[in-house]
Amino acid sequence: MTERRWDPTLREWVITATHRQERTFKPPADYCPFCPTEEGAEYPTAIPEPDYDMAVVENGFPSLQPDPPEPAVEGSDLLPAEPANGQCEVVLFTPEHDGTMSQEPVSRFVKLVKLWRDRYETLGEKADHEYVYIFENRGEDVGVTLHHPHGQIYAYPFVPPKIQTELQSSQDHLEEHGRCLFCDLLDDEREDGRRIVAQNDAFTAVVPYFARWAYEVHVYANEHLPSLAAFDSDHERALGSLLKDVQLAYDGLFDEEMPYVMAMHQQPTNETGEDYAHFHMEFYPPKRTEDKLKHLAGSELGAGTYINNKLAEESAAELRESLDAARE
Repeated sequence: MTERRWDPTLREWVITATHRQERTFKPPADYCPFCPTEEGAEYPTAIPEPDYDMAVVENGFPSLQPDPPEPAVEGSDLLPAEPANGQCEVVLFTPEHDGTMSQEPVSRFVKLVKLWRDRYETLGEKADHEYVYIFENRGEDVGVTLHHPHGQIYAYPFVPPKIQTELQSSQDHLEEHGRCLFCDLLDDEREDGRRIVAQNDAFTAVVPYFARWAYEVHVYANEHLPSLAAFDSDHERALGSLLKDVQLAYDGLFDEEMPYVMAMHQQPTNETGEDYAHFHMEFYPPKRTEDKLKHLAGSELGAGTYINNKLAEESAAELRESLDAARE
């Protein structure tokens, strides 16, 4: 059963997906659903071929479905219920089960950017897909139970609330000041310089002034690019190169693969937001020290107010130092 239920207090949809209780959880060491299917294997994987370079497969336990069932309950004017229409995909970054992306060449990151762009454009062509959300959950500390390097894509039938708030703020800023909010934020960060982690001609990685997580990093397009669809080949190469730098900085910080959630924010696919949507990626690592996690608790979950335990300027300096050491 999948369905959408409306929360009128926060004005946002909540998705119910009961079948996800049965999704694959830490499979045995000799079976990975994202590795190529071995000849004569008793249980086939999501990849029927003997090998692959990079792949996109359907999510076996999707929260959104192209042809969803009707809701389990009948909604009302106050509490509507709708089918959970949409699409969920899994992006496999490499065929190597124990692969580490920070050790991959820049060319693999560029290929991944091209793949993301293709899926953003293809999924966005469907009339009931209003937002194509590309993301990655990395590491057990954020709840990952399948360790094969992978990310996900959700094509939502609505614009998710956090992104809608962000877009509205940028639209308001544009109407008041004549410029995209993110263009102004990036100009401010580049002028200050203390929170920059890495940069090239097309993209800049910063620990934002308002970071909620100790080692949060945002990667912004230097020019006003609403989405992946506005990229050319130079943008693809530049973003791939900078993402490699972010991975090196993260994995060198505590000499381990840094757990995080990566969220890609860009223009909705419902033909709105071109002037005020600004392509960027946000990374939220739960670690606040090498051996301590930041848990969302009363202030964050109950009040929506984050408390960061670290100055953004200090975190950026540590990540720059980590990147410099990794490049030596």
